[in-house]
Amino acid sequence: MWYTYVLECADGRLYVGSTGDLDRRLEEHKSGGVTTTSRRLPVQLVYFEARLSKQKAQQRERYFKTGFGRGYLKKEINTPQ
Repeated sequence: MWYTYVLECADGRLYVGSTGDLDRRLEEHKSGGVTTTSRRLPVQLVYFEARLSKQKAQQRERYFKTGFGRGYLKKEINTPQ
C-alpha cells in the first residue's frame, strides 16, 4: 500500500506527503529527520489515505497541494468524529 498523509505542524500549517511506509515516515518527521518539518515540531498526523500504487498516492498528494485540495482537507479535518 502507498499512503498520502497530512501532518499538522506546531505553527498550525499543514504538511502533505506520500510514502510506502507510513509508520516509518511519521517517526522520521517526529524525530526531526525531515528537513521541511524539523523546525515546525511537534507534528501530528491528522489525515491519511491508502492507495494501491505509488503513482495514485503521489497524484493525490499533488491534488492536496492545490487550492481545491486544501479546501477538501479543511472540511475533512474539521469534521467532528
